[in-house]
This record gives sequence, C-alpha cells and structure tokens, in this order.
Amino acid sequence: NQKRIKMKRITTLFLLALFAFSPLVKADEGMWLLMSIDKQTYKEMKKKGLKLTSKQIYDINNASLKDAIIQFGRGCTGEIVSDQGLILTNHHCGYPQIQQHSTVEHDYLSNGFWAYNQSEELPNPGLTAKFFIRMEDVTERVLKGVTNSTSEEERAKIVRANSKKIKEEVEKGTTYTAEVSTMFNGNQYCLFVYEVYEDVRLVGAPPSSIGKFGADTDNWMWPRHTGDFSVFRVYADKNGKPAKYSKDNVPLKPKHFLPISLKGLKENDFVMVMGFPGTTDRFLTSFGVEQAIDIYNPSVVTARTALRNVMQADMLQEPRVRIQYASKFASLSNYWKFYQGQTTCLKNLDVKSTKQALENRFAQWIEKDAKRKAEYGDVLANLKEAYQATGEYELLRVYTNEAILRGASVFSIARQLRPLEDELNKNGKSEKAKEIASKLKIQFAGIFKDYNIITEEKLFAAGLDVFFRNVPILHQSPEFLSNAFANGYDFKQIASDIFKTSLLVNQESLTKLLENLDVTQITNDPAYILTNQFISNLNEKLALVKTQRESLNKSNRLFVKGVMEMDKDKHFAPNANLTIRYTYGRVRPYEPKDGISYKYITTLDGVMAKEDNSSWEFTVPSKLRLLYETKDYGQYAENGTVPVAFIADLDITGGNSGSPTINAKGELVGIAFDGNWEAMSGNIAFNPDLQRCISVDIRYVLFIIDKYAGATNLIKEMKIVK
Repeated sequence: NQKRIKMKRITTLFLLALFAFSPLVKADEGMWLLMSIDKQTYKEMKKKGLKLTSKQIYDINNASLKDAIIQFGRGCTGEIVSDQGLILTNHHCGYPQIQQHSTVEHDYLSNGFWAYNQSEELPNPGLTAKFFIRMEDVTERVLKGVTNSTSEEERAKIVRANSKKIKEEVEKGTTYTAEVSTMFNGNQYCLFVYEVYEDVRLVGAPPSSIGKFGADTDNWMWPRHTGDFSVFRVYADKNGKPAKYSKDNVPLKPKHFLPISLKGLKENDFVMVMGFPGTTDRFLTSFGVEQAIDIYNPSVVTARTALRNVMQADMLQEPRVRIQYASKFASLSNYWKFYQGQTTCLKNLDVKSTKQALENRFAQWIEKDAKRKAEYGDVLANLKEAYQATGEYELLRVYTNEAILRGASVFSIARQLRPLEDELNKNGKSEKAKEIASKLKIQFAGIFKDYNIITEEKLFAAGLDVFFRNVPILHQSPEFLSNAFANGYDFKQIASDIFKTSLLVNQESLTKLLENLDVTQITNDPAYILTNQFISNLNEKLALVKTQRESLNKSNRLFVKGVMEMDKDKHFAPNANLTIRYTYGRVRPYEPKDGISYKYITTLDGVMAKEDNSSWEFTVPSKLRLLYETKDYGQYAENGTVPVAFIADLDITGGNSGSPTINAKGELVGIAFDGNWEAMSGNIAFNPDLQRCISVDIRYVLFIIDKYAGATNLIKEMKIVK
C-alpha cells in the first residue's frame, strides 16, 4: 500500500521536525503539550530551577501533577487542593454560579458566600470538572484516506469520520470522554482522554469588592490588587466515579492534590502554569493581522459597547437587574476591553511588520528549492487573495454574531427552537418533539431567571441599530431593510412591536407554545422570523466565498507546515485550543515604557492606597480595612503586609483563568487570572520582554479565607507548607 507508506513517512518526518531538540531555542514562549515534555522543554525547565522529574508532572500510570488540574466548566481552569476534592479557581470563573445563587435578599455577589461545613455547599447544575487522563498522537489515523488531491470539503469529512471512530473506540465501556483536537492548523491531531464529573458545588467566594477589586478599570492592567479567587468542591458517587448531583454523593478522593506553599517567591524564581488555554493564533499572517486591526477588533468593540451601555444603565438603576445581568455584563466586558488593548499593541509593536519579515524569509526559502516551489509556491498569494475575498463579509459576520446573536436573549431562544421546528415539520407531535420541548423548558427557565423584559427590549433595539449602522447595506437582507424602511429606521419602535406580539419574549407564553407544539406558532413568530433572516442572510453571503474560505484553510495549513519545515531546529508549540497545556518561566518585573519600571509584586498596602468608597470598583470592605489597620495578618504576612499579586513571564491566554501557578517543587503559590495591557497582542505574537502572567498570591487567598471569612474549616483540610 504505497499511499499508506507515503503518508506514514510524511507524518514521521513532520513529527521529527516538530520534536527535534535545539539547545539554542529559547523555550519561554509556548503553551506546550504534556506528552512531549521530555523531547521539548524539560532540560530548559531544569536549567531555570525546576526540582520535579518529568514523570512527576505527567505520568499516565501513576499520580502526577496533571491529576490535580481540572477544566472548570467550559472555559476556565481549576486545581484540586485537598484530599476531599476542594477546588480553587478564579472569582470571575465562578462568577456565573455565584450570580445564579444570588438574590436581592441573599446577595452573594456583594457580600460573598462561605460554607462552614459541607452540608452548606451549594449545587450547580451544568457545572463540570474535567480531569485529564492521557493523550496521544493520532495524526496518521485521522488523516487515513487523505491524499494531496483530496478537496478541502472531502478532507473535512474524512477527518470528522476518522475522529468519530477513534472517539467511540476509546469511550466504549468506560466512563471517559474522548476528544480529537487539531494542532498546527490541521498538520497534527491529538487524542485527549478525560473523566468528567458533574457534581461541583460552591464552597466559598469573597465579595466582589475583593474578587473584582478594580473591575473594568484595572482589568488587563498591572499593578493589580484583586483577590480573584473562588472555592468549589467536586463530588462523586460512593465508588469515586462521576455522577449527577445527589445528596448521597461524597467528596472526590483525587489521585493528586497540590500542597500550598507560604514561602513566597523572589525575582527570577522558577514558576509554571498548567491549564486549559483557549485560543491563540501565533501563526497568523500579516493579512490576518491587518484584518484584526482594521475590521474584526474595532467591530467587536463597537457592537459590545452598544450592548454594555444598555445593561450598565439598567443595572445601576435597580438591584434586581444588577444581579440578573452581572454575569452577562462581566462576560461581555472582558473581551470588550481586551480587543481595545490588542489593537493598540498590534499597532504599537508593529506586529504586521514582524509577520511580513517571516513571510519574506519564507518566500526566499521556497525559491531555493524546486520541490518547495511545487508545494508552497502559491501559499502566500493564495492567502492574500483569500483574505481579500472573505474580508468583504467580515463586518456582516462580526455584527451578526456580536450585535444580534450575542445580544437580546430572544435571539438565543429563537435559535434553540430550530430543532423543534424541524422535528414538528417532519414528524408532527412525536415523542422526540415532546422530548425536545421538555429539555427546552428547562433551558429557557435558566434564561428567564436572569431576564428583565424592559432591558431585553432595549438590547434588542440596540443590536438592530448598531448592526444597521455598521454593516454595508448591500450585505443586509432585503427583508430586514424593508422592515427598517417601513418603520422610519426607528429600531426602538421595531423592538416594541415585536415584544408586544412575540410569544418568545416572556416565559408564560413560551411555555404554552412548548406545550401546544403548534409549529405555526413558531414559524409565524416575528422574533423567530427575524432571527432566521439574520442567520440565513449570513449563511447565504458566506456561501458566496466558500471556495475562498476553503483556500484560506488549506493555505494556512501549508503555511504552518512550511514554516516548521523551514525552521526545523526550532521547538514549536501548537496554538491554544482549550486542550491541557503547560507553560513555564520566572518571576520577573518589567519596564513597559522609558522611565517606567514595575515591580513583580503588589501588597495589601496598594489595595488601601486605591481605596475609593465612592466608586463600586474600588470600595474596600470595612472588615478588610480593620484587618489592615490592626495588622491582623496571621501566618500570611511578608515584610509587614500581605502579598496580593505577582507577575511572571509565563505564556497564558483566556481559559488559563484559574490555573495554578506552581513553584519548582510542585507547590501552589498563586492562581493565574490575567495578562498585562502592554502585551495584549500576545495571542498573535509573543513578546518575552513584555508578556506577563498576573497571579493572585496564594497567601492573599488564604488570608481572605482565614482571617476575613473565618472559614478555618477550609484551611484545615489543605496541606500547607511553611
């Protein structure tokens, strides 16, 4: 089988290039795969001060560091810190659950929450803790059947089919969940095996005046003084296996948990982070950078600004609305500010020129060899052409997603009704239709818990308005434009009319719709019709550039493959994609500008210096001030105060929130929660001089738990090293 032999040779050569060791390569940059630690980074980690063996970090047969790391929910990280399944993560990661349990009468967002025994811990339906079991390279199996002549559409089908087969084989007869993830833009595929626990309970959270101190003003900034942590616990059945919430479940006995060090850190000390980073695009070309600066980033900011303004105004007027929209507002705001900072950094650091320099070197490398010309000769030209073609509809894509589908809740409700409509049209009021409706009732109940119809109508109008003003008229649907024209482009009036007649905008009428199962009530609903107009319009426009989008995928894959072949002596880490990674470095200060130098640590003194009780962002709780004034710091002090946060030159991104920052001995010293403003282009281009990971110092975490909250029950179950 010559094709199979050829594919195996190609894969082998690719992996050899990928894992070749070069002592000249600086390994600080990279969100690394655990299975390759010995081949890629371990020697460099030892040089920087690591005291652990590689097996103590990643071992599939014995307990190791990786067994204490969880993916917390769908987009954060957490760490196990006791033999009873106690979890530490960020406050902003636990924020949705804290908000869900909050009411005006029991405002845990404002006042905090603490369980002083396990019976007081609060369940969180839908929240999961995902433990990593093992990983392996499955590139050859995933690409079986793919040849150089395979079209992109057919290639995608083959990859999906092969990945599904691998997943099913691994999961059969086990409690595991398997995922096949692409690396290096489709040049490599890795299998990740997890065990997912579904009973995760809220144990403790400081008030937002500690957990979100500085709020949006300080977000993505250093120096920081935020106690960004919350506490949860994972439960299992009596056999230690995953189970849905039950009063009979017991705290999980983990394979490994992290001891906690009170020794603190000094400049240049080794640290590492392990977690589930979300998305990076380090191989993005200059064409992509240009599109990010000119189109994508400012469009996201504009759309989210419109929605934020509506939420913020109503939240300030009424406590109930503040609680209802707190989590939505925080989620919206985080990357609203991020994209502002990223655009600034991409320009200030001239990332486009850096990318162009790589592309020029790549072009010169290609020209030196006929085989390279045959494989890579058209890559850069094809990339440029594909970006130009697909970029024409980028404004439509961004504003449809950000202003409409991410906006008013009714758009989400309408989208979720589509499978029910399809089933009713095909099979009428079948058992399957009733099952879908039953599940939707539960999902919609969660939406309406945090729903204020006055705010929702304003969000609806704001989304339509910002979409209309920013998307080229030629790219908007005729139906939407006709409606806008007929109403004098008064989107508040359009929203008012729809909210008066739609069955989807209040829980009672929507519940009746789900009970009646009359498909015409869905298809004739004005909110449902409008939602589908937006989705259909986007799909139709993107279909016009389907060929160019496929060309973009293929050209990006070849570009990455070629760059790695060109720099074959360099270690490459794949882009982040919510799979488990580790990064390592040192505690380091930095100098963002001429004449400005930042220390690597902040303290409680800085919290008090920022205190401004006229601003909700910088209010200091009276008990925290009393602890400060009396210097009642317990065992958590250093140099007469309490350390609050520190920075290190670690490579992290969104999804790493809540990740443990670990010292050379494998002990927990902090919880990663942010990056710094001067390096917000880091998802696209890593800058070792500027890039810093901000962690809350574990001593501040324990100080708040112990001295502020009095939750000594939690302190006692942790293993604390002095």
